[in-house]
Amino acid sequence: MIPLLLVLLTGICPATANEIYANAGDLVMLNCRESKHNGTVMPWKMETDQKMQLYSNMSASEQQQLGLVFYQHSLVILRASANHQGNYSCGPPGNTSSQIWFRLKVCPKQSTECTTRNTYSMVCHAKQACKLNCPEGSIPNVGIPRMKSMEHMWHKENGEPSDNYFPSVGLEKSGVYICKRSFLYSGEIYQTSSSVKLVVQAVEPPAKLGIYLPKNGQIFEVELGTKKEIVCKALVNSCQNSPYWTSEREFVDDLDVHTDPCNGSEKMPKWMSTTLIFREVSPVNLSKTFTCGFLSDKHIFTVNITLVKTAQPLHAMLAVCSVCVVVLMAAIVVVYVKFKIDVTLFLRDKVGFKVCQSSTSDGRSYDAFLMCYKSVTDGGLSEEDRKCLASTLEDEFGYSICLYDRDVLPGQAIAEAVLDCIEQSRAVVLVPSFPDPEPGSAVLSAIHTSLVERKTRLIFINTEQTEASRSGSFPEALQLLSKAGNSVTWKGRPPSTSFWKQLRYHLPAPQQTPKMQLLSQKC
Repeated sequence: MIPLLLVLLTGICPATANEIYANAGDLVMLNCRESKHNGTVMPWKMETDQKMQLYSNMSASEQQQLGLVFYQHSLVILRASANHQGNYSCGPPGNTSSQIWFRLKVCPKQSTECTTRNTYSMVCHAKQACKLNCPEGSIPNVGIPRMKSMEHMWHKENGEPSDNYFPSVGLEKSGVYICKRSFLYSGEIYQTSSSVKLVVQAVEPPAKLGIYLPKNGQIFEVELGTKKEIVCKALVNSCQNSPYWTSEREFVDDLDVHTDPCNGSEKMPKWMSTTLIFREVSPVNLSKTFTCGFLSDKHIFTVNITLVKTAQPLHAMLAVCSVCVVVLMAAIVVVYVKFKIDVTLFLRDKVGFKVCQSSTSDGRSYDAFLMCYKSVTDGGLSEEDRKCLASTLEDEFGYSICLYDRDVLPGQAIAEAVLDCIEQSRAVVLVPSFPDPEPGSAVLSAIHTSLVERKTRLIFINTEQTEASRSGSFPEALQLLSKAGNSVTWKGRPPSTSFWKQLRYHLPAPQQTPKMQLLSQKC
């Protein structure tokens, strides 16, 4: 209803009017070339605050007074102002089908509305020549008499002067450029301006035929027993020249490749892909080289790829190593606990003598002092057993043994002699005997304090009978000494290998190399 009312009141249809935006002070031209009026005089109607009938044959003074220039079918407004804002129509009056309508909007200089409306976009490509053209807008080249077009001036949006031609435009040249056109008429210069928004786009060079994926020599990490797909992507110029896969100069089985479908009517060149499919990666695949090929009209393109087993992640390797270390240490502990005697003797016999035999001596003459005490039962070692014990330690294991009845001078006090033997020995071996031999059990109480103070290594040899009755029938001195020493059980002659190992384990290493490596059965 409202548009119809505007048509009735103004004679102009807002829906079809040509909208023209101009900055105050700019030159504006309204062109009525498309009108079907064939008369020599073009009637114009201007509707602003006051309706005004205009004709192209107005006198020059009248035109100058109104700031207008009529030429043929054009109306030129030399300096647009708010007074010129309104609706314009041209053409024969009364024939609306032959009329052309204009709606002129004049913006103040500080307004950006007209600048935005009069901005034109232009696209150039980077690193190519680019020329900015000043938009004609509402200023066509109509050849108005006495009006001369002057050189166009260009500047950037910030006012900085600029050229309108770039031999090799860069991306940084994107922005808004303003073209200012000047016209000389009747001795005065009139101007109009319009804006060009330049967009510089980066352009990729045209792709060439060939294989783009994968890269030649590329290595793919895979996990054995898993599925793996490798895509060969090529730019082809024919559906018949699709990429293919080979291995050791033979085509890969069709069941192990998949090629994208291609329609011969499609635009060329086009991208095509052929996928190499490993349904279950095997060790054999790791030893082969696979080749993707593509045959064009003039060239053969190939790339080679190989498969390698995926390296274990660092944290997984650390976890595995940690578990291995823990298992190894646990195994070492178990083995040592179970075989600590054998391990200690092995290291002592095979390594200790070779490395340490030249070390500084502790100044003691004997490795061990064999001291007898009276057994509380009949299960003590006999004289033959004691001789066997002493001779085996000396002759076969290289120990220097101190024997009371052999190495103590006659006439010396028993307690004093025993203390001397203890002081000269690195260990004391208490041997249960029956009957009571020299020096006897009477001196045990006297030497207890000396053994504790000197921290002399003490080894008890028990028999099965003495071991069973030791708790209640042992003298107090023996009970105290037994708590401070280590025990080895004698099970009769010939002594077992286990007995000798345990005894040697508790004894210090002999100061001289053993004379025999194999244990004899002479006792």
